[in-house]
Amino acid sequence: QVHIVESGGGLAQSGGSLRLSCSASGGIFRGSVMGWYRQAPGYQRDLVASITTEGNTNYAEAVKGRFTISRDNAKDTAYLQMNSLKPEDTAVYYCNADARKWVGVPNPEYNYWGQGTQVTVSS
Repeated sequence: QVHIVESGGGLAQSGGSLRLSCSASGGIFRGSVMGWYRQAPGYQRDLVASITTEGNTNYAEAVKGRFTISRDNAKDTAYLQMNSLKPEDTAVYYCNADARKWVGVPNPEYNYWGQGTQVTVSS
C-alpha cells in the first residue's frame, strides 16, 4: 500500500527558510516523478516544482531561484528547500508521486498525493 507523507511545514518570517520532506512508501518512489504543489485559499492547486527519476527539475516561475527540489532514492524521500520566503508563498503544500508512466498505466490511481502541510509566511 502506498503512503505519501509530508512534513516540515510551519510558520516562517518573510525572508526566512523552511524545508519540506516527503516520504513515499509502497515501493513506488524510485519510478515516480516527484512533485510539490501548493494551494492557497480560493485558488487552484498549482505545481511548485518537480523532479524526474533522472534528477531533472522544473520550477514555477514564482519560485525560481528561491526553492530547490531534490530527492534521495536511498531514503524514498523528496525535499523542497524554500529560501527567501514571501507572504505569497503561504499555502498548503502537497507532495505528489506520479507513477503512471513507470507502471505504464495512465490511470489516476497511480498518481499519489499526500495530505498536505501548511506553510505560513508572515510579513
